[in-house]
Amino acid sequence: MAVAYVSEFQGDETVFRDVDAPGLEAVIKPGDRRSLDDVYCRHILAGRLPELIPDTGANAFAQKLPITHDSQIGAHMSVPVRLEDGSVYGMFCCLNFSPDPSLNDRDLQMMRVFADLTARQLGEEAAGKRVATDKRDRVAAVLRDQAFRMVFQPIWDFAEDRPLGFEALCRFSAEPYRTPDIWFAEADEVGLGREMELAAIEVALAAGAVLPRGCYISVNASPALILSGRLAAALRRHPGRRVVVEVTEHAPVADYAKLLWECARLRETGARIAVDDAGAGYAGLQHILQLRPDMIKLDIALVRAIDTDPARRALVSALMFFAEETGCLMVAEGIETQAELDILRKLGVHCGQGYLFSRPLPIEAAVAMVEGPKAMRRVG
Repeated sequence: MAVAYVSEFQGDETVFRDVDAPGLEAVIKPGDRRSLDDVYCRHILAGRLPELIPDTGANAFAQKLPITHDSQIGAHMSVPVRLEDGSVYGMFCCLNFSPDPSLNDRDLQMMRVFADLTARQLGEEAAGKRVATDKRDRVAAVLRDQAFRMVFQPIWDFAEDRPLGFEALCRFSAEPYRTPDIWFAEADEVGLGREMELAAIEVALAAGAVLPRGCYISVNASPALILSGRLAAALRRHPGRRVVVEVTEHAPVADYAKLLWECARLRETGARIAVDDAGAGYAGLQHILQLRPDMIKLDIALVRAIDTDPARRALVSALMFFAEETGCLMVAEGIETQAELDILRKLGVHCGQGYLFSRPLPIEAAVAMVEGPKAMRRVG
C-alpha cells in the first residue's frame, strides 16, 4: 500500500499521528488534521463503509465522498485502534491510488494485529504519562507545603573534640514515606530537582542563622543547581553566613569551565567549595582536580571498615597526600566506630562526621551542642 498511517480522534477531527507515505510528505504528514466528516474513518465505524475496500470504484458510498476523488483513493483498508477500556483511540489505515483486487480478509486480519499492537503501546505510553504526572504532583505538593525539615549533623574537630560546623540534611514528612535520595531523584526526574534543592538550602540557611558565628553550615548542591546561578543568588540573600557548598555528583559534568566560573561566584559570597562523596561514583580524581576544592569529603564507602582493610587505608593515604599538597581540608563521612576514628587520625585526617559523634539533630540541639559543656557534646 502506498500510504499507511495511525490517526487519533480529537472531537470532530482526526489527527494523523504516525505516517508512512514516502514521497508524499507534502500531501500527508504527522500533525495534519481533517474533519471526520471528510474522511472514511467515521463512516467505517458507523458501518456505512466496510473496513476492506479493494476497489473504491465499486463502492457507491465511497464514490459519493469528495476525498475519494481528491486523494485518488483506489483501495482502502481501515480498522479501529481500541484501547484497553474499549474506547476508540483512532484508526489504523492503508490506502492505494489504484484498485487492488488481491486484498482479502487475511490482509484485514493482519491490520487488526497491528492495530492491537498499537493500542497496547498507546496504553503503556498513557500509563507512563499518568505515573509521571503523579510523580510531579507529589513533588509539587512537597514544595508547596514545605513538607520537609532540615536536621544538622556535626562535623567534628578530632583534636579539639568539638563541632567545626554542621551539614544540613533534608528529612521529608510527606506520604508515601521515602528516603531523601528517592525524593530528590524523583524531583530531578520530573524537572523539579533544582527547585527542591534550592528550597532545602533556603530553609537550612535560615535555620542556621542561630548557630554561633564560629560554626559553618554545609549544604549540598548539584552541578545543575550551581550552573543555573540560582545558588549564588540564594547565598547573597543570607550574607554573613559561613557556608560550605558540597558539590554532589551523580552524572558527568559536561562543562567544567562554566562550573568553575559559577564556583568562583559562590566563593565571592564567602562560601567554600567541597567535593562530596570522594571515592564514589563520578566524584573521582578528575572531579577533584577540576574543581580545586577547599575541602574533600571522603565517602562512607572508604571510611567503613577502614581499620580492617589495607586497600581503603592506601587510597585514603593517597587522597590525604593530595589534600596536603593542595592545601584543602579532608573530612571523613560515616564514622561509626572508635577503631575507624583511630585509623583516620593516624592517616592524618583531622575532622569528620558520623554516628560515633552524633546523629543529625534539630537546629536547637545543634546550638546546644556547641554552647553546652564540653563533656556533653558527644550525644551518640
